[in-house]
Amino acid sequence: MSSLSFRLKSLVAPKQFYKKVAFVALPITIQHLLNNMMGVVDSIMVSAINQVTAVGTALQLELLVLTIVYGVASGASIYIAQFYGAKDRSGQQKAFGFGLVLSLIVALVWYLIAHFFGEQVITFYIKDPEVIASALAYLSIAKYSYFPFALLMMFSFAFRSIQKTTIPMIIGVVSMALNILLNYLLIFGHVGFPQLGVVGAAYGTLIARVIGVGLYMIYAISKRESFMGTPKQLLNISKHQWNAMAKRTYPLIINEFFFGLGSTMFIRFYGTLGTNAMDSYYVGHKLSQMFMFVVMGVNAATAAILGADLGKGNLDQAKENAHHFIGLGLFLSTIMVGIIVVLAPVLVGLYQLDNPLVIESAIMIVRFFALRLAFRMFNVMIFASLRAGGDANYLTFIDAGILWLVGLPLAYILVYFVQLDNLPVILLIVQIEQLVRLVIGSIRVKRGIWLKNLTHELA
Repeated sequence: MSSLSFRLKSLVAPKQFYKKVAFVALPITIQHLLNNMMGVVDSIMVSAINQVTAVGTALQLELLVLTIVYGVASGASIYIAQFYGAKDRSGQQKAFGFGLVLSLIVALVWYLIAHFFGEQVITFYIKDPEVIASALAYLSIAKYSYFPFALLMMFSFAFRSIQKTTIPMIIGVVSMALNILLNYLLIFGHVGFPQLGVVGAAYGTLIARVIGVGLYMIYAISKRESFMGTPKQLLNISKHQWNAMAKRTYPLIINEFFFGLGSTMFIRFYGTLGTNAMDSYYVGHKLSQMFMFVVMGVNAATAAILGADLGKGNLDQAKENAHHFIGLGLFLSTIMVGIIVVLAPVLVGLYQLDNPLVIESAIMIVRFFALRLAFRMFNVMIFASLRAGGDANYLTFIDAGILWLVGLPLAYILVYFVQLDNLPVILLIVQIEQLVRLVIGSIRVKRGIWLKNLTHELA
């Protein structure tokens, strides 16, 4: 009994810890909350012209860009955070330059794929000719936004790594608000703007992202941020330094690529259930993602705080703080699930859907995704802990590996062999994947293999 009491006490942190988490996490939380709310408004506008599935399908390519650039930014931010803890300005600049180069290469690769093989990619996910035509029209413009999107991700992670999370919050909200305004004007043709429909939504995204990058650059240069330098300082990376950072980053890129690809494969499986099923899926998924703000805020705080602890060489402090994050996750996930379950019908009602079956299915999907978010809360804390200490290979196994070994086979069997056509039930069963990931990841974190100071690797 005393042993259990000791373990429970380790989950409760002193007030100073929660103040530090709030300082790092709250701006990111607010940013993601507002961005996701604006994203819902954005998707409501798209639903008004009956293009939810078309845009959702076209965005599967962007999802792959997002996940891979996320891997690049995560890898670079490992070093930015640790060098920030070590007060090494030059190290931060090299890590940021490494991330910029690699993220732009990723954007270029996926731009070329979208440009030359866009139709083949879209038809892989869905067979409806009208949906394919609209998705390709959207993709013809959206593919150019991959470049500013990559830079936005890299700047956001850099500011988080030096624990200045207010800046990504402000710029992210401004960029997203501008996106909604431009979509409103260009989709429907208000205030003298041309009525471009689904293409207008793509233009709105592209313009907003370019302006967002401009705001980041102006601020970082004017304030002489520690990770920002001249092109020579950013790119003055020796072969040894590049290889050292790549060693920790490439597994994260591989993980994000296969995780993103696996996530789009779910769309391929579910797409066989028909357009009505996919309408309910995209609505339910978008609404549930609105609550990802809690998960992303905790994720950012975990990575930044543990990374700084490790960079300072405070390994015991990092281990103690990892336990505190678990306790915080228990509290937040319980509240989040309760709120989502209660509000699901109200949220789905925002879309003014006219098919009762789609409405009922979307409500169930939102509620089942609440369970997924609760699991994801703990899993991202596990990932952030492993990532902070450079334990990237194992992270790849428990993230992308479990998806391909457990999640995708489950979905495939349920759709093609069992021939289950109830999408909400399929999504509920597939959450076994999250539970497996949580158990295996918790064991790894407890062993403490990730407790490493990596700053010496670039010496």
